[in-house]
Amino acid sequence: MALEGFDLVVLGVVLPTLLRDRGWGLDPGSAALISSVGLVGVMMGALAIGPLTDRFGRRRMMLATVVAFSVLTLLCAFAAGPVVFGLLRFLAGLGLGGVLPVALAMVNDVAHSSNGGRATTTLMTGYHVGAVLTALLGIVVIPTLGWRAMFVIGAVPALVLVPLIAARLPESLPRQSGSGEAKPVATLLGAGQVRATVAFWVTSFMGLLLVYGLNTWLPEIMRSAGYALGASLSLLLTLNLGAVAGMLLAGWVADRAGIRTATITWFAAAALFLTLLSIRLPGAGVYLSVLLAGIFVFSTQVLVYAYICRRYPVTARATALGTSSGIGRLGAITGPLVGGALLGAGLVYPWGFYVFAFVAAFGAVSVAFVGRAR
Repeated sequence: MALEGFDLVVLGVVLPTLLRDRGWGLDPGSAALISSVGLVGVMMGALAIGPLTDRFGRRRMMLATVVAFSVLTLLCAFAAGPVVFGLLRFLAGLGLGGVLPVALAMVNDVAHSSNGGRATTTLMTGYHVGAVLTALLGIVVIPTLGWRAMFVIGAVPALVLVPLIAARLPESLPRQSGSGEAKPVATLLGAGQVRATVAFWVTSFMGLLLVYGLNTWLPEIMRSAGYALGASLSLLLTLNLGAVAGMLLAGWVADRAGIRTATITWFAAAALFLTLLSIRLPGAGVYLSVLLAGIFVFSTQVLVYAYICRRYPVTARATALGTSSGIGRLGAITGPLVGGALLGAGLVYPWGFYVFAFVAAFGAVSVAFVGRAR
């Protein structure tokens, strides 16, 4: 998951350099298109790999997705222009989108019901660790080795780990479940599950809209509020540090208070703290507010994944995760667009925080429609 976090964040790290490479002729519009194409690939990968994982086994799909996104990420280092680069990012996204449902399904297959929440949230901290390390690595690598080296560094560790995965990673799906006879899509849309499935899709849309919207626009929102650029970037780092702490706390709470209660509470708290960010605070007060927002905002979607694992049978678990993650990627694409529209209209502060707070509140309402886990 840390390597996936690296791969999904590395584009944002290298884009400032690519935009200044006259040989490529990249402008903000084409850069945004490349970013969106990659996210579309992630969405399609999640939708496709989930059902295949439930039918043919977790281990096989894990190996396939890791090899796919690693090789294609490595090839990005040798792209001659933006068209080839964008195509490779799309193809790499297919593998990246599949890693999430496979990994979450495997962990929940073997986790005890009393600690499934912690297992899910602990696994997902890897994404944010990878994201933070990517930003720090870019500071060191790009000025000395260039942007292409970032894709080599991101791909090689995963390829090195593939033989270890092949040798040591066990299959977690019961043999009778992975025989190819299960009908996971029918399970999601069958009697008694349709409302929960649609509610999860809506909630995932809201959850990923929050994550991608805030990660993209928080520095600019804070600059519009009057904070210096350095402070704005520091606040973005604070937001992601809060995310790691929040995931560990969220899993612990979910295993004690119940996954449904924890998920609704986390979305509601995210709405509250995002609203409070609209108040300009002096000194350390703003860092504390951003830290608290990060604790709740980024954990909401991870709790949704844990809730999905608890709500559906093992034979449909990866499909449920894949479809929710895939549809949620539409929210990931929408989040930056919403922030950009508010910025263009001169309303990004304080209305950016109010809009994102409304999204979090909507997520709390939609997840409440799922009903209690069986």
